[in-house]
Order: sequence, then C-alpha cells, then structure tokens
Amino acid sequence: MVELLEQLVFWHWWILAIVLVVLEMLAPGVIFLWIGLGAAATGFIALAQPGLDWQLQLVIFSVLSVISGVAGRVWVAKRPIETDLPALNQRGQQYVGRTFTLKDPIVDGFGKVIFDDSTWKVSGEDMDAGTHVKVTGVDGATLTVEKG
Repeated sequence: MVELLEQLVFWHWWILAIVLVVLEMLAPGVIFLWIGLGAAATGFIALAQPGLDWQLQLVIFSVLSVISGVAGRVWVAKRPIETDLPALNQRGQQYVGRTFTLKDPIVDGFGKVIFDDSTWKVSGEDMDAGTHVKVTGVDGATLTVEKG
C-alpha cells in the first residue's frame, strides 16, 4: 500500500477530483464538491512541486479540503438561494395570513381547523366551532390564530 502512495502524482489528484465531483452530482447535499476542489488544488500543487512526499500531499489535501469546505459554507450562507416560493418546504408558513373556519372549538387554548386535505391543531384564545380565524403564526405543527 505504501508503494502505491509513494507513486502519487498530480494526475492522481485530478482523477480523484473528477470522481468526487461526479459523486457530488449523484448524491444529495454539497460536500463532495469542496473535497473535490481540495483534490484539484492538491493536483496543481503536486504539478508545480513534483518531488512532494505522499505524506505532505495528504496533509495538503486535508488542509485544502477543510479550507474549501468552510469557505464554501460561508459563501453559500452569504448568498441564499432566491425563490418565488420561499415557504415551499414550510407548509405551516404558507397558511399565515389566510382565514379558516374552526372545526373544533378552541378550549383551553387549543382547537382544530380542517382545510385542503389536512387537519391542523390551532392555538389561540377560546372560541366556538364555526368561528372564522386568521392564521398569525406557526409554532411547530400548531397554527397560531386570532379571530378574523
């Protein structure tokens, strides 16, 4: 195994980078891309310095992968994906501002509404069944409502 590692050259790192980028396309998330960038950069360094020991190459690869991963997370955090449906995966948030009719009365702060094909637990001041309520917020799977 050590004999194989002693033969590491720049194109080995570039092949690893390509494999990692292809793996990134097949797997969910964004992790292999940053490791692939670390491998590609290590390949460029190995090309510029052809006599590097394999241990130093692995250290360079490790450090560059961590740096690119951290830099990538910072870059993505500063540039959130803009969408016309920001609440797509936050179903409860989609109902804020809408008005519904109580199915079950709100007693001791909790009741139920039915709309679309779902029954939702609601919280708010006590009200009778049939009262129109407006959704003002979401707390987990419970909609916060007020008389509306």
